[in-house]
Amino acid sequence: MTLLQRIFGTVLPALVRKEFIQIRRDRRLAISLVIPPTMQLLLFGFALNATVENLNLGIVDFDHTPQSRDLIANMTESRSFRLGGTYTSDRQLGDALAQGEIDAGLVIPADFARDLARGRQSTVQFLLNATNANTAAIAQGYAQGVLRDWNLHPQFITAPRPVQSPRPDQARGRVLLRSAFLFNPGLVSAWFIVTGTFGVLLVLNGSLIASSAMIKEREKGTVEQLLMTPASTTEIIIAKIAPLFALLCGMILLAATIIKVVFDVPFRGNFLLVLVGAQLCVLCGIGIGTVIATFTRSAQQAQLMAFFVNPPLATLSGALTPVEAMPHWLQPITIINPLRHFGIIARSVLIKGVGLETVWPNFLALIIFTVIMLSFSVWRFRTQLG
Repeated sequence: MTLLQRIFGTVLPALVRKEFIQIRRDRRLAISLVIPPTMQLLLFGFALNATVENLNLGIVDFDHTPQSRDLIANMTESRSFRLGGTYTSDRQLGDALAQGEIDAGLVIPADFARDLARGRQSTVQFLLNATNANTAAIAQGYAQGVLRDWNLHPQFITAPRPVQSPRPDQARGRVLLRSAFLFNPGLVSAWFIVTGTFGVLLVLNGSLIASSAMIKEREKGTVEQLLMTPASTTEIIIAKIAPLFALLCGMILLAATIIKVVFDVPFRGNFLLVLVGAQLCVLCGIGIGTVIATFTRSAQQAQLMAFFVNPPLATLSGALTPVEAMPHWLQPITIINPLRHFGIIARSVLIKGVGLETVWPNFLALIIFTVIMLSFSVWRFRTQLG
């Protein structure tokens, strides 16, 4: 009998069967091999989509003619845009873009129909929120496509009877699109990515550090020693959270420095607002990590559970791709994601330069989520101490 026959004929098959039986008995391992990959593939497939549809389009129509209304209808009835609101002035349209109420704006001049009827060119202005450079470029392409089709198939454009026969190029007017990229004229795509990744790093690092610290305390048995001290459970929990919070606040300043120096992101608004939002994100991450630690028994289990929790948080945050690119049924879920709200705060304050009067709903959502996660983590930790 050769060495291979002896190994494969006796020892190895028995060992393999034993390992399969062991894996079958470990339900957590089986679940971690099935559910997380399935969920992540579905989320990545749906959420990380470069196609942008149903962008909110604001309208300023100074002409109010059948021609202008037909152009608006062609724009808003396409899959690319939907009517986000009508405004009476350019200023109102710009404010709506700054506050995030709309994604783009169309301004039709007062002499729009008259110029077309006389065979002249008429220029409409197309304003774009270029905070996300990729979305702005795609939206511009969509608008140009709709306008090109409208020029080829006019419904209301008719030239008046001239005294002499017009030249062929004066048979009817054409509409030109003049685009203006607001907040990011250079279309620097890194501004969108780094401001979104900022919050992702804070929450992910906060959860990983907190869960790791809690599990090490439990494995070393120091939690039981703390229970022998005169300190209350609340004091123990605060004492554990405070150093982690201070350490991660240092990471906030480091990340902000890199964003400013390396990527040249403009700090147009009050950086204190971003700093407060980042601190709330850190507390969210610590709360998530503490909850993960209370549901697991070892560092390996904590890593598996964090791998199940953190990627969906990052994917559904709008940090890498805009929320508008996600399916309609998936977009409401992002409202309960703290990373989405911090991304809106960071981009609105740093790139747009808006103030608290615009981003206060996002701050409120971030505060509510932070309070819920910290309260739940404290309750779970107290239960384990008891």
